Amino acid sequence: MEIELNYKEFGQGNPVIILHGLFGTLDNWQTIGRQLGGNFNVYTIDQRNHGRSPHTDEFNYTILANDLRYFMESHWMYKAHIIGHSMGGKTAMEFALQYPDMVDKLVVLDIAPKSYAGGHEEILETLNAIDLDKIQDRKEAENLMMERISAFGTRQFLLKNLTRNAETQAFEWKMNLPILQKEYQQILGNISDGTYDGETLFVRGRNSDYIKDDEIQHIKTYFPNMTMETIEEAGHWIHADQPKVLLDIVQHFLLT
Repeated sequence: MEIELNYKEFGQGNPVIILHGLFGTLDNWQTIGRQLGGNFNVYTIDQRNHGRSPHTDEFNYTILANDLRYFMESHWMYKAHIIGHSMGGKTAMEFALQYPDMVDKLVVLDIAPKSYAGGHEEILETLNAIDLDKIQDRKEAENLMMERISAFGTRQFLLKNLTRNAETQAFEWKMNLPILQKEYQQILGNISDGTYDGETLFVRGRNSDYIKDDEIQHIKTYFPNMTMETIEEAGHWIHADQPKVLLDIVQHFLLT
């Protein structure tokens, strides 16, 4: 089923599309999107079951890549630079493998083409434990999160998903939490087999363990024309930890 994805647009020039990670929204990339808009026509997108894009019962990387294809065709884009972080990085990689002629340059942020063991179980349990019918305000939701999630930044990131229903005024999640939990193993899983020969940049945080040194050769079996950049003093959320350094690296790669 083809759906219309929610998006924001910045700047002018050759198109760049930015894809957020699990539990994220396009707003996570608004600052960098605006800054890239000085040289490019930038689209930040809510992937399906996230943000303000439609909720559906289908969710895997083949479907997410097809959503991106349909988005580009609907906006008369025949080719674009694709940037993806974490889950969005896997969508970007899958898209490059399935539709290589539609990718100008590929940027993958702190994720590898492999299956991961997990790590979001505590978040899923915490979000499911919050009875949205009973909370009165966002602070109450944060206090409930605090019992299990100690990191302030993680709580603030997750709270971006909390919104009020315009009609009922009841709190609800922007993301499709039941489907994300149901398809969590799909999200952790690998992309399709294949090879993308175009220019590809992988960027990782020095303090993140999502891309290990001994995995680089494996990545090259999918993306033989890849380079790797490592950002110091950054973890998995490199766009939050070192936004200026990341912007400079990505912009240089796209412009040269």
